[in-house]
Parts: sequence; structure tokens; C-alpha cells
Amino acid sequence: MSTTVDPAPATAAFEIRPTSSPCPDAERAELLATPTFGTVFTDHMARVTWSAEHGWHDRRVEPYGPLALDPAAAVLHYGQEVFEGLKAYGHADGSVWTFRPWANATRFAASARRLALPELAVEDFLGSIEALVRTDAAWVPSGEETSLYLRPFMYASETFLGVRPAREVEYVAIASPVGPYFASGVKPVSIWVVRDYHRAGPGGTGAAKCGGNYAASLLPQQEAYARGCEQVCFLDAATHSELEELGGMNVFVVGADGSVRTPPLNGSILEGVTRSSVLTLLAEAGHDVQEAPIRLADLRAGLEDGSVAEVFACGTAAVVTPIGRLASDDFDLTVADGGTGPVTAAVRGQLTDIQYGRVSDTHGWMHRLL
Repeated sequence: MSTTVDPAPATAAFEIRPTSSPCPDAERAELLATPTFGTVFTDHMARVTWSAEHGWHDRRVEPYGPLALDPAAAVLHYGQEVFEGLKAYGHADGSVWTFRPWANATRFAASARRLALPELAVEDFLGSIEALVRTDAAWVPSGEETSLYLRPFMYASETFLGVRPAREVEYVAIASPVGPYFASGVKPVSIWVVRDYHRAGPGGTGAAKCGGNYAASLLPQQEAYARGCEQVCFLDAATHSELEELGGMNVFVVGADGSVRTPPLNGSILEGVTRSSVLTLLAEAGHDVQEAPIRLADLRAGLEDGSVAEVFACGTAAVVTPIGRLASDDFDLTVADGGTGPVTAAVRGQLTDIQYGRVSDTHGWMHRLL
């Protein structure tokens, strides 16, 4: 998923239009002391405009603020939009890095293609991220488990109600200082396995990172909350018997023998950057790693007889999160006494050590932004 690209020329193409009213230093320091996921945003945003006539143009970093949308903007009626998520990490020496941004840029282009949106060049994707982080470097937090979450997105801005691909599009990247994704921190979460709803189906948009997939997950997510669970797990739409992914994360199952399985990429599962990295790290650690279907019936039996030792989820926002409980209408099972297993803890530690610069990056996954 990664192709190394030098973003420097594209970064220089972004005109910096600084805000006249930046957040005061004291207020920003207070916000950075205890960041909550996705509630506070930096002073600026990066933007690029596209039209069928002019292509991609007007690359700039400008003050963060509301977007002007006509009530007939195509995105509001047909959902033609895609997004990405990655993080900027402050290292002990004061430098700022991001993790495998080329993979996010490549996936962003693939998502755009699936939604009939114009593909943003990898150089522009990386250039926008670097220009934004350099402009708002003071917003990169330095506390434990903190980072600057980056949210690039693209939407159909054309004022038009006909059903066809938009001829005017906006790309925007915003940034938010964050702490742990789950309010409880890095602790085992409970998962509700839903049977009446599906995240995506064969031939659909499951492999694209688009808002519609997440919107479809919100009602079953509410059901999960009502049952005392933090997340929902979807089964495949064809047989209703195999695990696919959570509302926003990929899922892994660890056997008592140390083997690890995760559902294969079948067109309805998002190709997670963290998922790919976890697969690499587990294989290097000597685990028998398989991308293979995971039947719910087999997982239940494994939890009951002890042949399944750990279950965890992974994604950019939550990194690696242990799963302590799986439940549905007809079962309620505890995973490894509800605790974080050694395989989960080890791979999470390896990954975060690389991201925060605590160990050498032997894979070439990190890219310096500042």
C-alpha cells in the first residue's frame, strides 16, 4: 500500500493564508493538556479546489472555519464524498512525524475512484498534510497517547440536483489534537455482534472510506450502546455467518497456539493501514498469520473451549484495542478473563514505539513532517 513520494515540491505549492485570530497560547495549552477525541480543531485547514474545466487548482492553507455550501450542493443529496484518517506524532527531540501517509494517499485515491470523484495526486495529499502541520505545529500535543489527528476529505460541491458525478469538488484537510479514542483509555472493550444489519455487501462501497458506510453503522451502534457495548461487529451480508469488521476497525483473533487470523479483503472490508502494519509485525514476531474467514460459530466455540485466547481490533484512531467481551442476543462471552492478552499488548507496544520514535523504524514507515 505504500509508495515513497517526496512531498516537498507539492508542499511549496500551498499558499499560506494565516489566520488573523489564532488561538491564544494559554488557551491552546489548556486544550492540549487533556485532549478529547475529535472535539477541538487547529487554527487552519488545507484546501484544494477541482473543476472539470480546470482540474486541481488553488492549493492553500487558510483559517479554519465554516464551509460555504449551496443547499443544492450535490454532496448533501447524493453523499458523494470520501475521507481519510492519519496522525502526526510529536517525538522526544521536538520533530513531528506521520505514519505511512503514502498508504493513506493511495487509499484516498481508490475511495475517490469508487465514488466517481477525481483522484487527488499522492503529492498533493502529502503536500497538504505537511503544509497544514507546519503551519499549526504548536497544536501537536506531547502527552502520553496523544497525537494530532489529521482528517483529509473530499466532497461534491457542485450546485446541481441531477444524478451524475459532480463537476466541482473540494478537498479539505483539518487537524485535531487527540488523546485515546475510547474515553476509558487503553482498556478491553465490549463488542455487540449484530445480525440484522450489515455494513456493506458484495459490489458495494465497503472497501472505500466514505461517509455512507459509517452512517449505515450508526443505528446498530446505538443498539450496541443500549446493550452496554462500546462497538458493534458486522457479519458478512451473503451468509450472515462470518465476521467482517467493526463499525470503524478491523478485527483479529488470536489462538491459544499463537496463531492469528483476520478476515480477508473481499471488497466489502476496508484495507486498513494499521491492519496491514499489524500483519507485518505479527509475522515478523513468528506468529502463523492468516487472512482467512472467521465464522462466528467457530469463534464462539473457541472462546468457550479456550482455543481462542485473545481478540483485538485495530485502526488509526484507536491503534490496537483489546476486546474483552463479545455478546449478541443469544450469547455473552468473556475473552481471556476480560483482560489484554500478551499478543495484543506486544503488537500494540511495537506499533506505538515506532510511531512515537521510541525504537528504530526499520520498515521505513515514518515520514517526517517537521
